[in-house]
Amino acid sequence: MNKLTTARDALAHIKDGDIVMVGGFLQGGSPEYLLEQFIDHPARHLTIVNNDMGTPNTNMVRVLENRRADKLICTYIAQNAVAQEMYKENPGCLELNPQGTLTERIRCGGAGIPAFYTPTGVGTVIAEGKEVRRFGDKEYLMELALRGNVGLIHAAVVDEFGNCFMKGSAKNYNPIIATACDYVIVEADEVVPVGAIDSELITVSGIFIDAIVTRPKED
Repeated sequence: MNKLTTARDALAHIKDGDIVMVGGFLQGGSPEYLLEQFIDHPARHLTIVNNDMGTPNTNMVRVLENRRADKLICTYIAQNAVAQEMYKENPGCLELNPQGTLTERIRCGGAGIPAFYTPTGVGTVIAEGKEVRRFGDKEYLMELALRGNVGLIHAAVVDEFGNCFMKGSAKNYNPIIATACDYVIVEADEVVPVGAIDSELITVSGIFIDAIVTRPKED
C-alpha cells in the first residue's frame, strides 16, 4: 500500500463538521506545512483540537482567520489573537481543558476507553455539568474520551509504510493523536524505505498512519 501522497489529496478527507486533531506544542512538532496547505481548504464548521492553538508565527492563526472552525478544544489560547476574538464573539466556541486532562482524553480515545475520572478541576468551573464521584475520601470528575475524524501530525523521519521517528519535544501530542483519529496524515521531514528506521526508534507504528506527505525542503 502506497501511503505517499500530496497534501491536497490527503487533506481532501476533511469534510464539513469534522473533528480535526492537530499535533504540536506551540511550535514544537507542529505540522506547519499541512496547516499551510489547509488554509484555503473548503471545509467549514470544524472542531479543532490542539494543545494551544499555536503562536503568531504558526499557521493555525491563518487557518482560524479563514473561519474554518466553529469550535476549539484546547488548554489555552494566550498566543492566538484570532482564537481570542472567536471567544469574545461566541464564548461557547471554546472548550478549555487542563493540559493533563486533554492529553488523557485523547489517549483514552485511542485506547478505546470511553471515559475516566480525575481530581483535576473538582470545585472549579471545569466541573460544571460533569459527573462528580467520590472514591475513598476524594472527589473526581468524569471526563469523556476524545476522538477525531482526521489527525494532522509531524515526524522527523517516516518510512514508506508510515512508521514514524519523532524527535524530542515533537513527542508531545503527535503520538497520541495518531491513535485517536479515523484518518491520520503525517507530515515528514524525510521519507525513507521500510526498514531504514531502527525498530527501537519508532515512535508511532505505521498501522496508525493513512497518508504520508513530505515537507518541502527549505531553500
